Amino acid sequence: MLTGKKIAVIGGDDRYLHVISYLSKKGATIYAVGFQEIKFEQNHVQQVDLQHIDFRTLDGIVLPIGGTNRFGAISTYYGGKEAILTKEIVVQTKPTCVIYTGTASDYLRNLAAECERKLVVLFERDDVAIANSIPTAEAALQLAMENTKYTIHGANVLVVGFGRIGVTIARLFQNVGANVSVAARKDADFARIREMRMSAIRMERLSDAMENTDICINTVPKLVLTEEVLGRMNREGLIIDLASKPGGTDFEATEKLGIQALHALGLPGKVAPKTAGLILGETIAELVVRSAK
Repeated sequence: MLTGKKIAVIGGDDRYLHVISYLSKKGATIYAVGFQEIKFEQNHVQQVDLQHIDFRTLDGIVLPIGGTNRFGAISTYYGGKEAILTKEIVVQTKPTCVIYTGTASDYLRNLAAECERKLVVLFERDDVAIANSIPTAEAALQLAMENTKYTIHGANVLVVGFGRIGVTIARLFQNVGANVSVAARKDADFARIREMRMSAIRMERLSDAMENTDICINTVPKLVLTEEVLGRMNREGLIIDLASKPGGTDFEATEKLGIQALHALGLPGKVAPKTAGLILGETIAELVVRSAK
C-alpha cells in the first residue's frame, strides 16, 4: 500500500511508536527522528538525526500532536538531538510532500504556506477527532472514578460544550448511569441533547447549572469556567478540563475556592496509546495514498 513511500516521523510520544509500526508494516520507509531510546524491529525503520535525511526523497513529514512551537522546535520524547523544522529543510522536499501534524502553530502554518507544501492538521479532521473522542471519554470516566468518593451512577455530571468530544463524553457518562446535563450555544445542539434524553443548558446559564453539579467536564478551549461560575459550584465537586492549553477553567480560582480541578491533556496518548496511534497511522496512510493519485 505504501511501498516506495518515504516518510520522516520527527518526535512524538507513545502514540507515534504505533504510527511508525503501522506505516512501516504498510511498506513505507520510515526515518525516525527523536527515538534514540527505542529499538525498532521493523526493517523499514531507520533511526537517524534530522541532518542525515535526504529530504529530496520524502513523500511526507509526520510531526507530533503539538507540531512545532513558535520557533519551529519539535518535542522529542525518546532522545536524540533537538529537532527544528526550518524553511531550509522544507524547501528541499518534493513539491508533493505533505506535512502531517496534530495541531499547528502560526509558525508551522506560515512555513507550509511559504514553502507551498500541503499541511494536514489531523485534529481538525472530523474522522480523527471523532475516533479520538472515544479514548478521551474513557479516560475522563477513569479520572472521574479515581477522584471522587461516590459512584458515577447517580452523580450529576455537567458537560460544557457539545462538539465532537463533548457528544461522546455525554453519552458515555449517561450510559453508566450519571444524570447528564450539557451546556451549549446552538439551538440544533439543544434539540440533539434533548433527543438523547439529557438536560440542555444555555451557556449563559452556566452559573445556575453549577449549583447541583458533582462533576463538570469542560471541552471548550476558551475561558468559560470563570471565578463567578465556579463560585456557584459544590466545593466537593470535581472539574476535569479537557481543553487545550490554557484550558477553559480559571485554575487560580479553583485553588482559591478549594475545588479540585484537573487539566487533563493528551489523555488518549496516556491511557490508550495503541488505539490512538492506530487512528493516526491509518489516517496518515490513507492520505499518503490519496496524495499520490
